[in-house]
Amino acid sequence: MQSVPSPSNRRLRRWLGRGALVLAGVYLLLLIPEPSPRLPQFAGPNAFAWNHDAVWSALESKFRDARKLEGTDRRTRFQRALDQFQRVLEPLAATNLPPSSKLFDDIEKELFELAPLAAVCPEELPQFTSTVTRLRQIAKRHSEGWSMVSAESRTRLYRLLYGSRAAVEEVLLQTTATSDALSIRPVPSATTGAEVRGVTIHSGDILLSRGGAATSALIARGNDFPGNFSHVALAHVDPFTKKVSVIESHIESGVGVRAIDAYLAETKLRIQVLRLRPELPALAADPLLPERAASLALSNALARHIPYDFAMDHAHPDKQFCSEVAAAAYRPLGVTLWMRLSHLSTPGVISWLAALGVRHFETQEPSDLEYDPQLSVVAEWRDPQTLFQDHVDNAVIDAMLEGAERGEKLGFNRWLLPVTRLAKTWSVVLNWLGKVGPIPEGMSATTALRVQRLKADHARCKAQLLTKTEQFKAEKGYVPPYWELLRLAREAGVR
Repeated sequence: MQSVPSPSNRRLRRWLGRGALVLAGVYLLLLIPEPSPRLPQFAGPNAFAWNHDAVWSALESKFRDARKLEGTDRRTRFQRALDQFQRVLEPLAATNLPPSSKLFDDIEKELFELAPLAAVCPEELPQFTSTVTRLRQIAKRHSEGWSMVSAESRTRLYRLLYGSRAAVEEVLLQTTATSDALSIRPVPSATTGAEVRGVTIHSGDILLSRGGAATSALIARGNDFPGNFSHVALAHVDPFTKKVSVIESHIESGVGVRAIDAYLAETKLRIQVLRLRPELPALAADPLLPERAASLALSNALARHIPYDFAMDHAHPDKQFCSEVAAAAYRPLGVTLWMRLSHLSTPGVISWLAALGVRHFETQEPSDLEYDPQLSVVAEWRDPQTLFQDHVDNAVIDAMLEGAERGEKLGFNRWLLPVTRLAKTWSVVLNWLGKVGPIPEGMSATTALRVQRLKADHARCKAQLLTKTEQFKAEKGYVPPYWELLRLAREAGVR
């Protein structure tokens, strides 16, 4: 005989059924993504492009031919090319030329002709890098008299500085160099200093760096002038203890302060030290201005919580992304960093960055600070192993961004959205308690899932690219230069 459910069991089943329906309803509601942001409209892409594929191919052929030469013949040809480069460089050192000068085109051509020969003469690496460093110093000096509002000036300085950097790095990766801690030149400073990795860091110095995450590569490359850096920080040196602190803004926790050792312990694919030129009128009037800027940033970071600014709105310091930390510290003291704001104008870059929370596309990109004529490069640390990782990450992101320009969207796993929103709610609670949650403050659940997708796509393509890179090295006998890395990244496929 079949048993009849008791009234209490029937009520329990009804409640369970209703609960399941409610949970299903809540789940379906949580599946609804937030509305897509309204994207700005531009007249057309303004991004810089080398359009030098034939030149790069010819240089690679020249490099392959040079590898076949005997050692003496290699050095002879290198010295001949170096002498020619220096002959073209000398008039630059003695003049102040406008950005339109053909002499800049000549020096660019001679540099690219010299690089393949330097790459087969590792013993000549110090001579090559010191000569290129001189070119960079001369280019920066010329730019002091240029209007950085002019697109012509911006493009010329970018070609000279980014192009010379690219040449040196290709040479570094083809030689047997184990490290390159390159001190550019001593730049006087009246502020307190302390030695860090063989270089004296002064209060107010600006630290540019490049992280190892896919988002770091996107920040560096997602620009009208694709660059090499993804993060900006400000150094403070205690005048009594000489303790070096770093003030910076992190996606996870906003603006904070930490010791230089902790800063350096984090993955850094490259680091550059920038310092205000002592000839600046504001600095001539107050030599301790950088120290006051660093102290202001330090006190602000310790006095209140400053959230990370995902919108990249450089005009409002109540929230700050990394560039704003330096800019907001110097602005009240009469120094406006980023003499020309960064522009992000191509539809693909705008679409992807907007999907990650960016709302301002005329802003302060970390990479562009290197081209500010008010600043001198004091030092740069590069290691060939991490440098190659930087190039691989760049090639993958550049290939992905080409897909973005073709209309590919930065998607996310929509089925995970309800769970991620619960994690976001828990993060908000932790933020109220002054703690860091699993999803950063100011980042939506949908954006967090898009970041996961970006990282997963980047990691998948990077793994395939590294396999292709090993095959290239086995077949050709040398490390693929950047244009080959980009070609291999396209072949690897990013979707």
